[in-house]
Amino acid sequence: MKTLETDRLEIRKLELDDAGFMLDLLNQPSFHQFIGDRGVRTLEEARTYIEDRAFAAYEKNGFGPFAVVLKTDGRVIGIVSVLDRDELDHVDIGFAFLPDSWQQGFATEATSAVMDFAFQDLGLEKIIAITQPDNIASIKTLDKMGLSFAGMTRLGDEDIDLLLYAIER
Repeated sequence: MKTLETDRLEIRKLELDDAGFMLDLLNQPSFHQFIGDRGVRTLEEARTYIEDRAFAAYEKNGFGPFAVVLKTDGRVIGIVSVLDRDELDHVDIGFAFLPDSWQQGFATEATSAVMDFAFQDLGLEKIIAITQPDNIASIKTLDKMGLSFAGMTRLGDEDIDLLLYAIER
């Protein structure tokens, strides 16, 4: 996976040095509410999470979660992920950002760059996204990105109805 750039952001693969950021992100109340509690409570668990989730995805698929870094200060503020989930028919895109970076257009900017990468470099013809019905901010971002509501779905044996969005190129 190559590093992507926008006017304000550098978007790159996660590294073990991002463990502090991941620990913070994975324990945000908003992450627990809208994505789920991953049970990561220590820096070492965050490193293991990066190895088991990100590095394994890069090895298996050639893509996975991207760290979103502010060019101005080099701080990691979020992730945008391109994931190949067994439960879904197409690759899905997802994003999560630290609360202090919300409502500044970073999610839209980063997700747009990653979607362009997925369509152009990975050759995908369709991308989907899932979100909880009460995650209004994510729904607005998906709408801005041109994804359209495509129905409801569930992941695995979870008892949660999720909104399914899709875009084709």
